[in-house]
Amino acid sequence: MNIIDALNWRYATKRMTGEKLPQEKVETILDALRLSASSMGLQPYNVLVIENPELKKQLQSAAYNQPQIVESSHLLVFAPWSEINESHVNSYINNIAKTRGETPESLDGFRKMILDSVNAMTPEQKYNWAARQAYIALGTALSAAAIERIDATPMEGFNSEEFDKILNLKEKGLKSVALMALGFRDAANDTLLKKKKVRRCKDELFIRL
Repeated sequence: MNIIDALNWRYATKRMTGEKLPQEKVETILDALRLSASSMGLQPYNVLVIENPELKKQLQSAAYNQPQIVESSHLLVFAPWSEINESHVNSYINNIAKTRGETPESLDGFRKMILDSVNAMTPEQKYNWAARQAYIALGTALSAAAIERIDATPMEGFNSEEFDKILNLKEKGLKSVALMALGFRDAANDTLLKKKKVRRCKDELFIRL
């Protein structure tokens, strides 16, 4: 299936069967997410992968009781770092050096560029920037799920403060920003399944210069 067919097939699934996804499909989606683009390559976020049914039940009330929370096979919680500091940057630089067989010192110019960019931001700007990077990863995961014929529902309708409390995210230096429910569509109960996808036409969406 090509990417256009996959994206025409997908929709924001409202009801899922609760059936467990094949692990290899989940890992493919997670690998795609890990390989997603990120500004400067820093990836200033973590993604919680939740399978525990009891934990999903606790979270459902903080997501306005939306059924996908508990009917999903896996619930992904995208959580940007609440603070970006020199330790994060040093860890990233060390990872580059190890992966590419270079010395951390040879990357001092890149390290300084990242730190200068980050330090020029206010705490709010840092978080908003990190959240935008997390959304890029969410989009990549959404497309990967479609190619794998796995239903995925991106979700912003939840109380992030309650999620953060339940998942102890503050202690981890994280703050939730978006969710993605992964599973199989419940064809018998999802009224959105047979409705045509609605998108703006190219002439309205694109401004060609």
